[in-house]
Amino acid sequence: QLQLVESGGGWVQPGGSLRLSCTASGFILDQYAIGWFRQVPGKEREAVSCITLNGRTKYSDSVRGRFVTSRDNAKNTIYLQMNNLEPEDTATYYCAGRHISYCPDEFSHWGQGIQVTVSS
Repeated sequence: QLQLVESGGGWVQPGGSLRLSCTASGFILDQYAIGWFRQVPGKEREAVSCITLNGRTKYSDSVRGRFVTSRDNAKNTIYLQMNNLEPEDTATYYCAGRHISYCPDEFSHWGQGIQVTVSS
């Protein structure tokens, strides 16, 4: 059984930081491209970032310069470091994976999502 689990979410004040983790079971993440997505009720799911098995990264315009995604293959974990958070970053965040060497348009495995709330 293949599974992705997000952790590290919660509440933070504007300007604060959080680090999300995405940990895999049942497969080895170092063979997968991993994307981070977020969704607000009533809005379309938004791609946030992606990291390839070689460590190449992509970011959406809204988070570039504030968020950093990385991977720790020994821990089978992908991270999303979120800095200088804004209320507009409030959303449910998902990690997703696909066994492919580049960042794809579609992913085959999804986590359950975790809430990030940025407010005063």
